[in-house]
Amino acid sequence: MAQESVPCTISAPVPLQVQEITFKNYYTAFLTVRIQQKRPSEPVAHTAAWRTCVRNLRLMPNPHTEEGAQDYVSLYRHQMLCDMDNVTFIRLILRQPSPVWLNFTLEELQINQPGKQSPQKGFSWCLSHLSDQEQLQTLHKGLPDPNKISSEVQQMWALTEVMRANQSTASVGRFDVDGCYDINLLSYT
Repeated sequence: MAQESVPCTISAPVPLQVQEITFKNYYTAFLTVRIQQKRPSEPVAHTAAWRTCVRNLRLMPNPHTEEGAQDYVSLYRHQMLCDMDNVTFIRLILRQPSPVWLNFTLEELQINQPGKQSPQKGFSWCLSHLSDQEQLQTLHKGLPDPNKISSEVQQMWALTEVMRANQSTASVGRFDVDGCYDINLLSYT
């Protein structure tokens, strides 16, 4: 099999003005964000020192449980410990001290510059950026009439009570003997 060369151009990094970093967590307990910046007075080839912008941000309240393990997270410019202008490199350091989760990562990572809209991730993200009045209007938009739902729930409750009153105490006829099941009597699907 012959190898075919592909033309490519290698260019210097383009400095970014980072406004927001968004991602979906996947079992990462702690996150540290470090950056390198291009200084206007320094040549492009000069290696700048790494600066820590976020130090050990807790993404999961308890690394051994699933709470927060798959949440969407937004880190805004004002939350960073350092200036986010002229960023040439970003390093994300993920930590998961629990042996319960063998794999952990960040998914759907997006780095947004000033003037760019944030991605809308899930219903709670949409609501967090609305005023209280807009949140109420959004929640009630498209919902059925509460009086209709109330009457239907009452009908369901009445049917449940009728079924409960007519329920017999007879056995359903399960295949267990002394709390055990015979494997030959069970169906496979």
